[in-house]
Amino acid sequence: MASKGLRIESDSMGEMTVPSHAYYGAQTARAIENFPISGIKKHGLLVQAMGMIKQAAAESNMELGLISKKQGRAIVKAAQEVIDGKLDDHFVLDVFQTGSGTSTNMNTNEVIANRANEILGLKKGNKSGVHPNDHVNYGQSSNDVYPTAIHVSAILAIDQFLIPGLKNLHKSLASKARQFDKIVKIGRTHLQDATPVRLGQEFSGYASMIEHGIKRVESAKEELSELAIGGTAVGTGINTHPKFARLVAKRLSKMTKAKLREADNHFEAQGSKDAVVQASGSLKTLAVSLMKIANDIRWLGSGPRCGIGEILIPPVQPGSSIMPGKVNPVIPEAVCQVAAQVIGNDLTITVGGTFGNFELNVMMPVKGHNLLQSIELIARSSNVFADKCIKGIKADKQRCEEMIEKSLAMCTSLAPVIGYDNAAAIAKEAYATGKTVREVALEKKVLPAAKLNELLDPWSMTEPGTKK
Repeated sequence: MASKGLRIESDSMGEMTVPSHAYYGAQTARAIENFPISGIKKHGLLVQAMGMIKQAAAESNMELGLISKKQGRAIVKAAQEVIDGKLDDHFVLDVFQTGSGTSTNMNTNEVIANRANEILGLKKGNKSGVHPNDHVNYGQSSNDVYPTAIHVSAILAIDQFLIPGLKNLHKSLASKARQFDKIVKIGRTHLQDATPVRLGQEFSGYASMIEHGIKRVESAKEELSELAIGGTAVGTGINTHPKFARLVAKRLSKMTKAKLREADNHFEAQGSKDAVVQASGSLKTLAVSLMKIANDIRWLGSGPRCGIGEILIPPVQPGSSIMPGKVNPVIPEAVCQVAAQVIGNDLTITVGGTFGNFELNVMMPVKGHNLLQSIELIARSSNVFADKCIKGIKADKQRCEEMIEKSLAMCTSLAPVIGYDNAAAIAKEAYATGKTVREVALEKKVLPAAKLNELLDPWSMTEPGTKK
């Protein structure tokens, strides 16, 4: 007999005590005991996707005459509460659990069944109205539901958060590229002075990196649009109606406003999670891009007096507890940390992709969690990067001009006219004497002053064959 505040529920293994207020049942209670590992709960979008799948399944099963209208309508209403986040507190399981996500699928089935029974005027735990397996899970298996939930939640996250965040960052970088197009500065390769480049050209490269990243994510989204639903246990579709998957995919498409479809091959959809690996790969590439951009901006803004200092990064907070007046590039630093986390997440997903043992991948919960976390981290950091850093960057034009004139690489434009060896000799003398290339070349009278000034015009070096 259950004590006060508890009730008894049962599953195929026997009875379990469950908190009276909880909508989950015996199988969830067992999983709580079995997996007290990280304390990390399922991502809200994955729970939302589970609710969508159960709602679409109930509507499809009603249409096919496989469950009663009374049961189906109660399930649909309860599933909507899951979708709306009203029952989030009852999704209590750890990310690290059974590799198929069965525990989370049953958590969903039990929560929806108990809430549906309440809607029907029954008590929690009374399975006579709506049964978690027989009705909520009708025509489904954890093995096709969970991978479907990963794909649906990832597409929701990409469409709602990632693409808008990346577009914001791209727009900010492209705007700076235009704003800085007239500012010529020294280029750098191998961390050494190279020929001049326009600051706007540098920023155009950053904008292009993000633009390419958006295209890669869109390509990965196409692969994610294939859903495993309908494959049930091993991909054969046992215990489900042949029209079920198509109907569910159609309804999920309407809910998500995405073009979703039944998988072309259910054995691929459940035996591997290559689409998740590919999606994570596109996120890893974005992370590498973000790391490069953020690091460049840190270096370009280093100083402010004893570093490169070609750009001014907006100050957002004091930089030191001991050095008054110090301001650090905290936003780019946070972006770099996000990039490192996403790269680490990708490794876990890659390893998880190798665990497609025969007819089922058994690392789906951690793969789904890492994928959603990576999407969310890149989306949020892209907005922060754009709004709190990129949009406020200013160029120090005077510093850029000073650095160009000091550079020994200015002699590069002389080489085609006076020869490589002669240009190298000028550079070496300039280095030894502390003079500029222009000063040494004028002293040596290697060319008429007018011709020399034409060749050493920094702007022309950024667009060979044109003049300022």
